[in-house]
Amino acid sequence: MADAPAFDIEKIPHPAPVPGATRDQAIADPGFGTVFTDHMVSIDYDEGKGWHSATLGPRQPIALDPAASVLHYAQEIFEGMKAYRLEDGSMALFRPEQNARRFNRSAARLAMPSLPEEMFLASVKAAVEADRDWFPAVNGGALYIRPFMFANEHFLGVRPAKKYKFLVILSPVGNYFKSGVPAVSIWVSSDYTRAAPGGTGDAKCGGNYAASLVPQAEAIAKGHDQVVFLDAVERKWIEELGGMNLFFVFDDGSIITPPLGGTILPGITRDSLLTLAREEGLTVREEKYSIDQWRDDAGSGRLVETMACGTAAVVTPVGRVASRDGEFTIGSGGPGQLTTKLREKLVGIQRGTVEDTHGWVTRI
Repeated sequence: MADAPAFDIEKIPHPAPVPGATRDQAIADPGFGTVFTDHMVSIDYDEGKGWHSATLGPRQPIALDPAASVLHYAQEIFEGMKAYRLEDGSMALFRPEQNARRFNRSAARLAMPSLPEEMFLASVKAAVEADRDWFPAVNGGALYIRPFMFANEHFLGVRPAKKYKFLVILSPVGNYFKSGVPAVSIWVSSDYTRAAPGGTGDAKCGGNYAASLVPQAEAIAKGHDQVVFLDAVERKWIEELGGMNLFFVFDDGSIITPPLGGTILPGITRDSLLTLAREEGLTVREEKYSIDQWRDDAGSGRLVETMACGTAAVVTPVGRVASRDGEFTIGSGGPGQLTTKLREKLVGIQRGTVEDTHGWVTRI
């Protein structure tokens, strides 16, 4: 890739931003992922030229040639982040440099160009600064940030594209799961797997999520909130949910989370919880854990909590697990003490009410 030029974002005035009253109505109860802000950041890439033409301008439709590579060969990656409002009214990001690094790992796996970290971070900050008035005041509210990149060279032929576009859009959001649900219910997929060794399981690309839609729909049809996938080889080891990592908490205070190993997305929330749990003096192991162990340990009482985690859902307790072989309840079926404690500490750090001793919070 050509060296990145000096980075400057051209600001294009918005001719017709959403009126304040309309915006306030939209963010009063935004739900998740259906309301979008006024602006977006866009940067182009051409082989031999590198990244160029960075703009912050109106959010608008993207023109694509019918032969654009992304439509035929799926060169597309994205990130999920949030901007939080601190107690003093300022805005902040949580470990954004980790998103930038994971974005580039995904890019490498999809044969796409890397994006300099400073470009990624400056683009995210510029988008948040432009649309900070869209921050929703609802409980658990945040500005969800979606940086993404796709191939837009138009050609037919199986090779990496030579042209790409990087964009950042924002969505005001509330809680990911509907309010009033103390814990989520999980369906174990028997017919489908999310990722195989050597595949793209540890990359954040759209194809992984597309592959999860049928089993996720199956879970919902059976009355559950999420689907959990087993490994593609032995069909026994727990991997992750459609978009969240898992932790298992035992009666001796120890915790297990499945190891990464190339088939599981390296979650930033996952990594943060590993650190926070160890700070609590807990024994945390990254090791394989089977569906049979999950069922047996829940039945014996050895397993007292299971929690799912990710940027969108933060930390969410799992209360019930079902499969073709029956179902079982974890602990009391509701939020456990450790899940609640770790969630409160993590959210507190993100929102500035708990001291950030790790330098995880970046003020904007």
